[in-house]
Amino acid sequence: MIYLDYQATTPLASEALAAMRPLLEEGFGNPHSPHRMGRAAKAAVELARDRIAAPFGQGGRLLFTGGATEALNWAIKGMADQTGPERPRIVTTAIEHSAVLDTLEWLEGRGHEVIRLPVDAEGIVDLDAARAAIDERTALVAAMLVNNEIGTIQPIAELGAMARAVGAVMLCDASQGYGRVPLPVDSCDLVAVTAHKIHGPKGIGALWLRDDVAPTPLMHGGGQEGGIRSGTLAPALCAGFGAAAELAFERIEADAAHVEALWRQARGLLGEDWLLNGSAERRWHGNLNIRRDGLDVARLMSSLRDIAFSAGSACASGSGKPSRVLKAIGLSDAEARSSIRLGFGRYTTEEEIDRAMTMIREAADRQGAWAA
Repeated sequence: MIYLDYQATTPLASEALAAMRPLLEEGFGNPHSPHRMGRAAKAAVELARDRIAAPFGQGGRLLFTGGATEALNWAIKGMADQTGPERPRIVTTAIEHSAVLDTLEWLEGRGHEVIRLPVDAEGIVDLDAARAAIDERTALVAAMLVNNEIGTIQPIAELGAMARAVGAVMLCDASQGYGRVPLPVDSCDLVAVTAHKIHGPKGIGALWLRDDVAPTPLMHGGGQEGGIRSGTLAPALCAGFGAAAELAFERIEADAAHVEALWRQARGLLGEDWLLNGSAERRWHGNLNIRRDGLDVARLMSSLRDIAFSAGSACASGSGKPSRVLKAIGLSDAEARSSIRLGFGRYTTEEEIDRAMTMIREAADRQGAWAA
């Protein structure tokens, strides 16, 4: 199997597995217990926390969650709960992850005003529309750093500056960008991250908070994380996340160079019949979202069972609806339905790209020949 679905999840790094194993075997203590095993587990958790928080610099605090979805729900609902009637507005973009858009739709039904900013054909948010929307009525601005479907990199620094200028809070979903592109920490008040996008384990994420920010708890109980996030932590998952984060930032330049080479190789092998969705430049090049006129994507995927790739977000797979992200950049239903997403990264080889692109191109050519 050639794995080309890095936006959905990434292979577990051997270093992350090695960090997890002792805590799954003999070091299974509860990190919130006062005895020796508990203290040892807590030490592992705090080491992991330091590793994950290191790229954020001095100040702020990082609290563990069950993943980015929880972190985003908590940040949005927790900050909205503190909003007075004079600030009913939340501003986001039309191409956010469902963890953001569905949460905002829920809040909308409870009286909050939600503004969804459009993006251009490149998949970049309209900053003029943002300036018009982000005003003194705005409580929160929420935008993702790197889009999960088309890989475009949003101007978080500019959005954050607009939010700060009117006294609003800036939330960044950095799930796809953490460990890959520079973090715009200075422009943000809350940042959501997750382990399994950077070769860590599934089921663990985190929310970074600026010092003066404390969203209302989403879950109530023991208040284990900073007094505002309840639940017993899994030391093994924390340790795996910490090891993966440390490795990602040690290798950030090498990984980016490797991905860039694979991007150029893949585009060259596919040829001019395949059109790129979204910006070619303002983008993480480990994401190649492309389309070919008349392509039957379901049939293509069925004929290429030895390649793991997708037709869009893993969270929306099987919905039968054309991607709302591709629709937002101006694609027709037919163009959106003829698009595929290829994701690659650290452990993808040039040989795998060569084989996979050749197989995809040939399978699409056969479709075209049969249609003719």
